[in-house]
Amino acid sequence: MTPIPLAEELLLLAYDDQTGKATGSRIGLDLGMAAAILIDLALANRVAYAADGYLKVVDATPLGDVVADAVLAKVAADEPHTPAQWLQRLRHRLRTRILEDLCDRGVVRDVDETQLGVIHVHRYPTSDPAYEAEIRQRLAAALVGNTLPDERTAALATLLVAARMEPALKLPPEDADRAHERLEEIASNAGFVGDVSLEDSIVRPSVALVVATLGRAIQAALGTPKPL
Repeated sequence: MTPIPLAEELLLLAYDDQTGKATGSRIGLDLGMAAAILIDLALANRVAYAADGYLKVVDATPLGDVVADAVLAKVAADEPHTPAQWLQRLRHRLRTRILEDLCDRGVVRDVDETQLGVIHVHRYPTSDPAYEAEIRQRLAAALVGNTLPDERTAALATLLVAARMEPALKLPPEDADRAHERLEEIASNAGFVGDVSLEDSIVRPSVALVVATLGRAIQAALGTPKPL
């Protein structure tokens, strides 16, 4: 199966297959999807984190993805911004755009319901479960295996932690703590968090820098989690 963008992977994990409603933090998902697009551009060697603290375009060649190419063009044309600033500039209406693309491709469907006679509520139940099944299989292998995952899966795991989307994994309570430890272990060995040097990272240093700075920006934007 052809891989889909990281932002779409996050969204599919966040939306319940049957009810078509988003679970978890709305702002966390929106920030995570904005970060995911920038990470996909970094994975494709299009953007990089510069020494001056800004994200910059290193190759403006389009990828062939409408949403990612629009972001790439925006980063190239706009004045320099930090990762945190780009997250805020990109997150607005991003969810709607990605949902529209998924609907057009038949991955989810748009169910338009009217409440109280005037309020329109949209749900997006799954039409083609194959994509989400592949995502969950990949994450499951990363969480239970003894080997470190590929760059994209490591980045996805890190985004799940940063955006507080671990409940989207739908793990039983007895497995949740171990999964959290494994997610953090993946992020650490990828050089995204912790003390692992970029030279020892399981991913390219250029990618690790982008993911690390975006992950910290998401966590800063969400603030300190409330105690249970």
